[in-house]
Amino acid sequence: MASHRKWSPTGTRIAGIRTPALATAALTSVALLSQTANAAPSADSKPSIEEVEKKVDDLYHQAEAATEKYNATREKTAQQRKRVDSLLDDVAQRTEKLNTARDELGSFAAAQYRTGASAPDTATLLLADNPQDYFDQTQLMSRLTSRQKVAVDDYITEQAATTKKRAEASQSLQTLTTTQSALRTSKADVQRKLAEARDLLSKLTAEEKARLAAIEKKKQEAADRKAAELAQQQAAAEKKAQEAAAQQQTTTGTTATTGTTGSSATDSSYTAKADKALAFARAQVGKPYVWGATGPGSYDCSGLTQAAWKAAGVDLPRTTWDQVNVGTTVPLSDIKPGDLVFFYDDISHVGLYVGNGMMIHAPKPGAYVREESIFYGGESIIHSVVRPA
Repeated sequence: MASHRKWSPTGTRIAGIRTPALATAALTSVALLSQTANAAPSADSKPSIEEVEKKVDDLYHQAEAATEKYNATREKTAQQRKRVDSLLDDVAQRTEKLNTARDELGSFAAAQYRTGASAPDTATLLLADNPQDYFDQTQLMSRLTSRQKVAVDDYITEQAATTKKRAEASQSLQTLTTTQSALRTSKADVQRKLAEARDLLSKLTAEEKARLAAIEKKKQEAADRKAAELAQQQAAAEKKAQEAAAQQQTTTGTTATTGTTGSSATDSSYTAKADKALAFARAQVGKPYVWGATGPGSYDCSGLTQAAWKAAGVDLPRTTWDQVNVGTTVPLSDIKPGDLVFFYDDISHVGLYVGNGMMIHAPKPGAYVREESIFYGGESIIHSVVRPA
């Protein structure tokens, strides 16, 4: 697996951290809103439409980050629940074997009592908290038959194993309880961010909503232009490569294929898988974004990319934070259909590239799976591009 170096477009950095213009503007708007909230009410205290738009975008971004945290915690919870169930099943089976061993020892004790043998010693064994300590302090083992010794050994072994498994099950239950609490916290965090965004939007007048829509349209047009530019750059690069290959063929009189056969086969294999992933993603267009959803009726961003590549026979992890580490990181200039495009410094969003600067993704709550420019939020928020297969 190749190392994943972050693709970094032009931007400023503070203490080693890239601060995109959009993020900087969002932080500025948050500060302005905080100052406004603390000021006395006045006609000028209401935030501008631009500030509201940036604040809402920031809240949706935070909600997506909280969603990925929720997804990761839910995966962890499911794994821990399976472990607890497995341990409890093991404890039940071992307890049954322990009871069987105890019953067998009891039958020996009864037989010894009827024959006048060492019944008191065996009875003491059955009542002892630690049978091994009992044997260490007596000579009972010397008076037992080989069959009785085997039964005693089985009893001691099962008692120790059962005690250990009960302790493991108890610890796993405590861990599961802690994780479930974290899951509820993550869920509440998502809901709180979304409620705050809805509250901001609900306070807009019809005129303000129209202005907000105009801002969004302008952003979309800019994103579409950037997508077209990327498509043109890739087409030009492809044409140049073809011309170079043709020139080499003319010069040498042969087709230059040495050393490229394996690469061509790999490209062909990836294209075939990517086509399946894209076909699946296109079939989901129009379905609602629901945080934490993995289909088939709704998706969040990483749930969609996971399901799309699963349709191509490739298993991706659940969260964006794990998906970004599966495959090979490639530069934006080399992006191909099927590649995963990750966004923001916290890698909280992902889309499936379809070509021509466009992707299919589950954008945010209240929206639907759609095809959109990878520059929908500006070039600065693109974190990296990963080829997953």
